[in-house]
Amino acid sequence: MKHITCIEDLRQLHKRRVPKAFFDYADRGSYTEDTLRANSEDLQQIKFRQRILVDVSRRNLSTTILGEPAAMPLILAPVGLLGMQHGDGEIYACRAAQAAGIPFTQSTMSICSIEDIAASVDKPFWFQLYVMKDRGFIKSLIERAIAAKCSALVLTVDLQVIGQRHQDIKNGMTVPPEWSLSKLIDFATKPAWVSGVLQGKRRTFGNIAGHVKGTEDLTKLSEWTASQFDTSLSWKDIDWIRSIWPGKLILKGILDVEDAELAAKTGAQAIVVSNHGGRQLDGAPSSIEVLPEIADAIGSQMEIMFDGGIRTGMDMMRALALGAKSCMIGRAYAYGLGAGGQEGVAKAIDILAKELTTTMGLCGVNTIAEIDDHVLAV
Repeated sequence: MKHITCIEDLRQLHKRRVPKAFFDYADRGSYTEDTLRANSEDLQQIKFRQRILVDVSRRNLSTTILGEPAAMPLILAPVGLLGMQHGDGEIYACRAAQAAGIPFTQSTMSICSIEDIAASVDKPFWFQLYVMKDRGFIKSLIERAIAAKCSALVLTVDLQVIGQRHQDIKNGMTVPPEWSLSKLIDFATKPAWVSGVLQGKRRTFGNIAGHVKGTEDLTKLSEWTASQFDTSLSWKDIDWIRSIWPGKLILKGILDVEDAELAAKTGAQAIVVSNHGGRQLDGAPSSIEVLPEIADAIGSQMEIMFDGGIRTGMDMMRALALGAKSCMIGRAYAYGLGAGGQEGVAKAIDILAKELTTTMGLCGVNTIAEIDDHVLAV
């Protein structure tokens, strides 16, 4: 990791070390990928005001996230199948986040189970929930998160209908992988990845397998999962979730002011302005495009988190300047995980921290609380 200088370096190393199907799963978006590209491109269009002769010797990235101290305004977002980017990937990513003093969010569609992670780390982590048709399973999943002492529940609300990801279909991306000659050749050229995954605790969806009747069989598990995303999900289901979950609740996937205003009435503590990393509604606006209007509408009522296209500390600064209290990264740390396990995730976090503190210094800012739209060029 000595010569890694940026997130793109980690991406390139990830691409070389992990089989194509799993790299593409993390890297690509839905349909024509217009929204995926817009997330990054729109961030890059936002320019800073360079300030000079300001005492910036006291720069400090520390902040609070949902009332808890954090070393920087960053959260590792839920990413499915981390355990197929690197064996026991969820555990290693969580450890890296906790060592850095920031939250980690486990995905419902993780390889390691809630219990696997809880037994392997010392501090609470966040859990991300997809609401499925089997409400009995979802209730038990929430109760498992409570038992594991998860400190926040992140309810993803933008996956009732799944956007098609062309590359996953082309790659025959399944868990576990479906075998073909091309995959065997690809895997054979990546022995470190194969060894890591084989030594991992699991190679299927750890939160589901064995917890739903009939899902011990991998074919049945895949069929059950594919049938479970619920198009009937509505605002009233949030009340049901809150009746079970006693802790902090975050709604992830808000991209519209009207929806943000409804979210503010649910009793949730925070929202994540997000378009699912350009993996759902292709043609939707970038997350940064809608952030300022949402922040103006409800920023005084609940905490606003930002997700979508962050690859640099400069991107973090842009989102904070436009109204976010903290930022989530998904691909940026998944690249690090695929590139080098826990060390790679730690490197991704460190890169963003150093870029953010440098940008703050060159904009004449010492603390996260000072960052607002005054750091941006008109």
